[in-house]
Amino acid sequence: MMAEVRSKSQTRPPTGGPNGPKSNGVVVPHPLKWHQRLAASLIYGLIRAVAATLRYQWEYHPSVVQDGNQSFIFCIWHNRLVLSLIMHRDYSHRRRQPPRLAAIVSASKDGGVVARVMEHFGVHPVRGSSSRRGPQALLELTTLAERDYDIAITPDGPRGPCYVVQPGVISLAQITGRPIVPASHTLGWKIRLKSWDRFQIPIPFSRVRMRFTEPLHIPRDATDAERELLRQQLEHRLNALTED
Repeated sequence: MMAEVRSKSQTRPPTGGPNGPKSNGVVVPHPLKWHQRLAASLIYGLIRAVAATLRYQWEYHPSVVQDGNQSFIFCIWHNRLVLSLIMHRDYSHRRRQPPRLAAIVSASKDGGVVARVMEHFGVHPVRGSSSRRGPQALLELTTLAERDYDIAITPDGPRGPCYVVQPGVISLAQITGRPIVPASHTLGWKIRLKSWDRFQIPIPFSRVRMRFTEPLHIPRDATDAERELLRQQLEHRLNALTED
């Protein structure tokens, strides 16, 4: 799923395998097979079909939609990924601009399917996690932020703990100068999987409350102690939006 680049990401040592890191340390994600591309297309169609039946209530902090020239880093918990791209599409529509979103996705085989689903939604996937392509992904995200892309990150992914913000998103905001927007949604009817994050799947015709709260700014010269306080503040804001 959308993974988070942690602040102490490392690359694996070169293996020389066809799908592993190359001799220069650059990791190439696994290419998708035909059945994985088919699965991605089916997942995309299912999300669109279910999303069309939902009854929405939208709540935006004014500063999120009023400044049409500002790009953001959107944070949403890992278990709410299904509707995250629907959320950004509505946000872009309200700002009267085409969606320009980059999202970080695990460099694993399963992450390749998720990346393909995102491409169907018009999202630019960046492959990487704390264990694979971490520094490369951080560089790609920084470059895309400079091109005024919004960035989407699950701050507790890809392994958890659930509802705990990892420090990588603070590092990214500090490097890029982009404010962090905490976002979440609450589903009336849902299926909850028995995964580490209790992943949520919406049931058709459910009510859903979509919420974007006040952006959080990370100073470029923030100290380690200040970064930790801001990490805690972000975690508090996200949990305040979260109703299970």
